[in-house]
Amino acid sequence: MASGNHAVRPLTLPESKGQPARQARALLAQLRPYLIGAFAIPIVAALYWAQTVLIPVAVALLLSFLLGPPVRALQRTGLGNTRAGRVGSVVLVVVLVSLVLGGISYVVAQQIVLISHDLPQYRGNLRQKIADLRGVRKPGALKEVESTANEVISELQRPALPPKQEPVPVPVTVRNQGIAFLHVPRLLDALTSAGFVIVLVIFMLIEQRDLRNRLIRLIGLRRLATTTRALGDANNRITRYVLVQTIINLGYGVAIGLGLYLIGIPYVVLWSFLAFALRFVPYIGTLMGALAPVVVSLAIFPGWPRPLLTVGLFLVVEALTYVVVEPLLYRQTLGLSQTALLVAIAFWTWLWGPIGLLLATPLTVCLVVLGKHVPALGFLTILMENHEPVLRGHVSYYQRLLARDEAEANDIVRVYLERHPPEDVCDDILLPALSRAKLDHDMQQLTDAEARTIYQAAAQTVGDLVAARPSSPAGTDGEGRAPSASEMPASRLPRVQGCVAGDEAGGVALGMLEHLLRPHAIVLEVDSAHTLPGEVLSRVAAKNPTIVCVASIRPGDLAHTRYLCKRLRVRFPHVKIVVGRWGEKDRGEQDQLLAAGADAVSATLREARDQILEYARLGSGAPDALLEGA
Repeated sequence: MASGNHAVRPLTLPESKGQPARQARALLAQLRPYLIGAFAIPIVAALYWAQTVLIPVAVALLLSFLLGPPVRALQRTGLGNTRAGRVGSVVLVVVLVSLVLGGISYVVAQQIVLISHDLPQYRGNLRQKIADLRGVRKPGALKEVESTANEVISELQRPALPPKQEPVPVPVTVRNQGIAFLHVPRLLDALTSAGFVIVLVIFMLIEQRDLRNRLIRLIGLRRLATTTRALGDANNRITRYVLVQTIINLGYGVAIGLGLYLIGIPYVVLWSFLAFALRFVPYIGTLMGALAPVVVSLAIFPGWPRPLLTVGLFLVVEALTYVVVEPLLYRQTLGLSQTALLVAIAFWTWLWGPIGLLLATPLTVCLVVLGKHVPALGFLTILMENHEPVLRGHVSYYQRLLARDEAEANDIVRVYLERHPPEDVCDDILLPALSRAKLDHDMQQLTDAEARTIYQAAAQTVGDLVAARPSSPAGTDGEGRAPSASEMPASRLPRVQGCVAGDEAGGVALGMLEHLLRPHAIVLEVDSAHTLPGEVLSRVAAKNPTIVCVASIRPGDLAHTRYLCKRLRVRFPHVKIVVGRWGEKDRGEQDQLLAAGADAVSATLREARDQILEYARLGSGAPDALLEGA
C-alpha cells in the first residue's frame, strides 16, 4: 500500500504546485523590463561616482589583455610555467613596453616643444589662407554691399556714449606665483593613476590564473561550463580586437609618417604617433589625428598644393586601411552592430569622458558576451550583436508583408534564392510565413481581409521569384534542361490532383508545389480553397488522377484533412493519397492521417515533391530520368 501511495503522489502534487510556478514565471516575465530598469539606474550611478577607481581598473584590464599573449609566448620559449618564470616574463615584458613607450613619449614631447616655438613664425601664412578663403566665398561686388550694410547696422546699434569720467585706480594683486602650483595636484594625480595602472597590470598578469579561479568560485561551480565559455569568449574577442587593432594602427601610423615625410611636413614622429594612438578612438579618431598635420601644413607652406596633398594622404591611407587591410585581418569581426556601437561610444564617453571613449569598444564587447551567456541579460546581445540576423528570414518576410511592403519582402526572398534552391525558399521562408499568418488569423490578430492580402502577396512572390528559377532534377539533358511536359504524350504524363483542406494558405502552398513539380513534367491541378468535400470527390472522379495531394497548413484543419482523406480512400481505394501537413512535424498527426487512409504524410514541400515523384515513377510509364527528384 505504501508503494501505491508513493506512485500516486507524483500525479497530484506537481499539478497543485505547477500552477503557482507558472503564474510566478508569467508575472516575472511581465515585470522583467521594470526590474532591469530598477537595477540599471543604480549600476550606472555607481559607474559614474566610482570612476576614479573603476577607470584605472578598466585600463589595467585592457593592458593585461594586450600584454597577455607576449607574456605567455615568453614563458613557452624557456622561462617555464612556474611562478618564478611567470614573474620574470611579466617583468621583462612590462619593462620593455615601458622603455618603448618612454622613448616615444620623450621624442613626442620634444617635438611638441619645438612646434610650440615654431608656429608663431607662420601666422602670416595662416592669415593669407584665411583671406584667400574669404575671397573665394563671395564675389567682390557682393562683399562691398555686405561690408557697407554691416557698417550701417553697427552705427545704428551703437549706444550713446556716457559722460566722460575720471578713471579710478584699481589695486592689482599679483598672483602669478600661485598659478604654477595649481597644476601640481593634477600632475600628481596623473602620475599616481599611471603608477597604479602599471602596478595593477603587473599583478593582474602574475595572478591571472588565481584571479580566474576566484571569479569562477564567486560565480559558482554549478555554472562552471557557462562561466568557462563566457571567460573564453570575452578573452578571445577582446584580445583579438586589441592585438589586431594595434597592428593595423601601427601600420597606419607608419604609412602616414612616411607620406608626411615625402610631402615635407616637419615633426613626422609626432604626427605618426597621434595617427596611431587616436585611431583607437572609433570613427572620429582618424579625423582628430588628421586635423593637426593639416593645420601645420597650412601654416608652414605659403601655397595650397602641400596642404591638399596632406589631406589626400589621410583620405587614401584611411580608405585602403578600411577597405583592404581591416577586412583581411578581421577574419572574424567583433560582431557588433555599428549603430549600437555608436550609441555605446556616446554612453561611455558621457560616463567616463575621453578614457570612456577609448575603452568603449572593449567594454561593449564585454557587455555582449555577458548578455550571450546570462539569460536575464540576453537583451544586450539582441541589441548589440551582429553575428546573425536579428530576425529569421521567414519572420522578416512576414513582417514586411504585414507592413504592406511587398518590394522589401520580395528582396528577402530574392537574396535567399541566390544561395538556396527554390524548394528551400518555400520550406524555409514562404511556408513558415503562411503558418504565422494563419496562426495570427486564428487568434484574431488579423482580419479576414488582411490574411487574404498576405496570402495573395505570397502567391505573387511564388509566381514572380520562385518560378523564375526552377529546380534542376537529376534527369536533365546535357544542357541542364529537363524535358518539358509538351515533349511527352499526354497519356503518359502523371496527373496529380491538388485538394485544399483548410483556408487559402493551403492553396498558396499547392501553388508552390506546382512550380516544384513543373520541371519534372508532372501536371498538378489545384482546386479552390472554397471547394466542398463533395465537389472534391466529383472532380477526382471526373479527372481520374494518379495521385491526390491533400494540403493544409498548420495550425488547425486536422479534422478537415482527416475527413477528406477518409472520403477519398473509401471512394477511390486505388488512388495514392499524399497529405501535406506543412509546418512543424507532429508524429501524432502523422499516425492519425495514415490511419485515415493517407499513403504518405509530408511536413515540407520537398518531402511532398519526392513522395509524388516516387508514386508517379511506380505507377506510370514515364522514364525514370524524367521523374527522379533533384
